[in-house]
Amino acid sequence: MDFTTAFIRAKGPCAAGFRWYLRHHDQGASYQQVLDSLVEAGRADDACWLLEQLGPTTTVLRVDELVGDAVVFAGTIEARRGIDVSTVLRAGLAIRSGASICAGTAIVAGGDVHARGVLRSGGPLHVSGDVWAGSGVQADGRFHCAGRLKAGSLVSIGSHLDVKGDVTLRDDLFVEGAAECGKALRVSGRIAVSGALRAGHGIECGQAVSAGGHLEAGLGIRASGDISAGGAIRAGESIRTPGALTAGAGYGIYAGLGVPLDAWETSALVSAASRPDHLLSGRWCDAALAMEA
Repeated sequence: MDFTTAFIRAKGPCAAGFRWYLRHHDQGASYQQVLDSLVEAGRADDACWLLEQLGPTTTVLRVDELVGDAVVFAGTIEARRGIDVSTVLRAGLAIRSGASICAGTAIVAGGDVHARGVLRSGGPLHVSGDVWAGSGVQADGRFHCAGRLKAGSLVSIGSHLDVKGDVTLRDDLFVEGAAECGKALRVSGRIAVSGALRAGHGIECGQAVSAGGHLEAGLGIRASGDISAGGAIRAGESIRTPGALTAGAGYGIYAGLGVPLDAWETSALVSAASRPDHLLSGRWCDAALAMEA
């Protein structure tokens, strides 16, 4: 792709960015050359804007290690020994690393992100594909994943968590905000969400589940520890725990919302260490029997 003054003007750049282009590339340049020049000039935001306007390429950047102040690449980034960027890391397609992927202010990928080590962003983390992180995920800002999320260690998010596919974690999930999973949420450790927690399918947790707002699952909720919420607890099928089951003050607990009444005997069970207050929907039964079912 060749750039010309008319081509850039037609995209509606800001005045400062267009003046920069005229000074540095008025004779035309390749797409990636312009992105690289913008980053080198400390104009990473302009490079990201240009990538948004023109979209990704099929080019692949393969390196042993990627270290720098900022990286904006139109294609796929592959780094065998890790990526460590001081500010923004952005790729038009996938980002893959044989070690960790770290960025100081933001990570944005137009495809999958795979990190054998930790995936860490000092700000938002926005992925248009699947995320796999062998040593967990840490993001100080909002985390959006358009696909599935799999992690082998702690996932800690400093703002809203939004994953459209399944979430499968081998450790804890901590979210300082609301959390939404489009399909199944399976966590081997603890789930602690300061806002509302919602899963389009079921929630399965190896320890305790707590939500500061409403707790909702399209199918069932099952945990090996306590289940608690600051708001209502709603499940399309059963709710099962050997521990305490507690909704917020003034709120109820609802099971079986997605099944007919004649299926409550098997698919709308509610069990806990003791019968909870304000159980408004579902069939209460002995905890031990329900956990075996």
